Amino acid sequence: MIRTVLAATAVALTVSLVASLAHAGPIQNACNRSDRRAANPSVCACIQQAADMTLRSSEQRRAAKFFTDPDEAQRVRLSDSARDDEFWERYRNFGSTAEAVCG
Repeated sequence: MIRTVLAATAVALTVSLVASLAHAGPIQNACNRSDRRAANPSVCACIQQAADMTLRSSEQRRAAKFFTDPDEAQRVRLSDSARDDEFWERYRNFGSTAEAVCG
């Protein structure tokens, strides 16, 4: 009986993990692949939820690139483009949201 319960629990956890990985967004994927000390699946999932609340899908893909190329974030921040300024404002809002919700 105990073996059956343990096996069912293991299967449920595995299915849940696979499902969450299959639906991971670009921010979560970039976070999970990063070498940052604080990055773990739970934190990365939370950060993705903040991204879902504050950034469009195209903006999430753009922001995900900052994980591997932090210099790109600096270029966008310093850009004179109105498009970049609007993105940067939403990106800052995303960062504040992620910090409040996940921090």
